[in-house]
Amino acid sequence: VQLQAFGGGLVQTGGSLRLSCTASVRTFSNYVMGWFRQAPGKEREFVAAISGSADSTYYADSLKGRFTISRDDAKNTVYLQMDSLKPEDTAVYYCAAAPLSPIEQCTVVPDRPYDYWGQGTQVTVSS
Repeated sequence: VQLQAFGGGLVQTGGSLRLSCTASVRTFSNYVMGWFRQAPGKEREFVAAISGSADSTYYADSLKGRFTISRDDAKNTVYLQMDSLKPEDTAVYYCAAAPLSPIEQCTVVPDRPYDYWGQGTQVTVSS
């Protein structure tokens, strides 16, 4: 499984970006998808995840209301819409995938491990 993330860039505080991540898999809907980020000097942290059917999403508490994860299984793509961006959102953003368990078809299991990772895309928010 190969994941390719893109859509990062430089944006001013309060702006928006939409990240995309395309997966090279036969049946994209069989994978739970997640987004993570890593800021300079910090550990990687969870951002959001989405179930196989897209019926369920899960977010880091600090990001609820500003970030939205979605998926388009016909395009093998997961998205992360980021609004009202802040300088502290500056980080490299990674998408991740894992074969879903039966329960994950319609729900997200928090803190689950991911098997595949994309290369990351840089998001920089200027103050």
